[in-house]
Amino acid sequence: MPVRPTAKLSRADLVDLNAFLVVARLRSFTKGAIELGVSPSALSHAIRNLEQRLGVKLLNRTSRTVSTTDAGAGLAERLEVGFFEIGGALADINQHRDRPVGRLRINVLADGARLVLAHLLPRFLDANPDMSVEVAVEDRMIDIVAMGFDAGLRFGGTVPEDLVAVRLGGQLRWVAAASPNYLSKRPLIAQPEDLMAHECIQIRTGEGVIYRWEFERDGDYKVLDVPGRLCTNETTFGVEMALVGRGIVYCLEDRIARWTRTGELQVVLPDWAPMEPAFHIYYPLTRQMPPGLREMIDTFREGMESRASPNL
Repeated sequence: MPVRPTAKLSRADLVDLNAFLVVARLRSFTKGAIELGVSPSALSHAIRNLEQRLGVKLLNRTSRTVSTTDAGAGLAERLEVGFFEIGGALADINQHRDRPVGRLRINVLADGARLVLAHLLPRFLDANPDMSVEVAVEDRMIDIVAMGFDAGLRFGGTVPEDLVAVRLGGQLRWVAAASPNYLSKRPLIAQPEDLMAHECIQIRTGEGVIYRWEFERDGDYKVLDVPGRLCTNETTFGVEMALVGRGIVYCLEDRIARWTRTGELQVVLPDWAPMEPAFHIYYPLTRQMPPGLREMIDTFREGMESRASPNL
């Protein structure tokens, strides 16, 4: 059986091959540069140097698109396997450490960032001083595997079925709320339909649609396309507008807990507040779990359970 010649790879070769793999996966120098922490021009220069050293064109570039050539597609496929094996080997080595070492990239929706990460990420970092974490906050649902993230955090029921999802805490209560000043000048709200005569602060979701407000009481479920002159894609801004009397906001009860406690906001239709699926942290089953992710999941899960317990 013939023996294949062994290519001697330098450190620069490995760096550039990884850079090429990232660009090939994301089909974008801009996104690849963000993931790798370099400028798009430096990344483009690295890929051109790699192509020159190999003597083969790997990527087709236009002003708007990036795609692999036939040679590039073949190389990317084999590199995916190779770097997966390298990652697995490093993960095995890390099992012999007293604590994990590495960097995690997490994609999280805004509610999760405020209600989970803001409270529990410091606890994880304190317990794992050799770990670093990059957090991307966006409500738009993305493919975390294709975009190079190690894990994501979303509401249950929105996580793709081919990913492993771990529940964090209990169900979440959604409420409509407004300032006492606003409510004192407007008609009484006794039923969800009464909202149709009010100024409601509409929310545009990460998928680009205006969210329809949901209400539930004793099995009676109602969904309303509420009216309003204000629309935002950020809950924080919607809450700020409600605080200054510009209308009614609809959000997670925990997002406005500090203002309902002080009386700056009042929940309307409290008997109609629906309970929806909990937060879930999720990750791909097909990849070797990166160092620190198991510890992060355990920290988040235990922290959310503690916060939900009335005895703690």
